[in-house]
Amino acid sequence: MVTFRGHSYRNLDDKGRLMLPPDIRAAAESQASGGRLMLTNFDGCVVGYPLTEWEAIEESFSKVNVLDKRLRNFQRFFISGAVEVVLDKAGRVLLPPHLRKYAGLDREVVVAGVGRKFEIWDQGRFEAQRAQMEESFDADLSAMAELGLELRL
Repeated sequence: MVTFRGHSYRNLDDKGRLMLPPDIRAAAESQASGGRLMLTNFDGCVVGYPLTEWEAIEESFSKVNVLDKRLRNFQRFFISGAVEVVLDKAGRVLLPPHLRKYAGLDREVVVAGVGRKFEIWDQGRFEAQRAQMEESFDADLSAMAELGLELRL
């Protein structure tokens, strides 16, 4: 299993292409058959998955209760937003207009490794999210402990 970590500040070019940071690109290429990745909309950013991880996600959707409208709506949003992209020889991916619009991506972006996936954020949104997390860090950890979640930190 590939693990994405860290974050890097990048710029989109005029065509909406993003050069992935070397460590993210290497991790993606190790799992992405022919440099193929899946991108989709989620949580205010663009999320990228190696194709093998994406296939497991799609499989998990086959097990949801389609009678629950919330699950149908989420599946519709998440899966219909997905697009397969291919890393070019320079290590760039083309971010489709609908994903750039959803995530508010214009020029300055942050690519963040988040375990089995990586995220592409508008730089301002990313920094606001980090600032918010810093403010609520202790309270969030306490809430997780109260729920019985155990993290190895």
